Amino acid sequence: MKRHDNFKAKYDLPFSLASDEDGKACEAYGTWVQKTMYGKKYMGIQRSTFLIDNKGVVRKIWRNVKVKGHVEDVLENAKSI
Repeated sequence: MKRHDNFKAKYDLPFSLASDEDGKACEAYGTWVQKTMYGKKYMGIQRSTFLIDNKGVVRKIWRNVKVKGHVEDVLENAKSI
């Protein structure tokens, strides 16, 4: 939680950041996955974005997110719901 607080302060974010200390959200959203680096397999969090409407319905999912252009894509989709 301290790292979240530091990140929020550093970027002056006007909203709360969620923490998944027990991993239940990662399991529920399918983001705790097997990864491979340099031929070695390990478990880790898949960088993903979920667009959820005001009724709690997941409207769009982005998996293996890359930063470039992602914010614009999410905002465009959010404006359409």
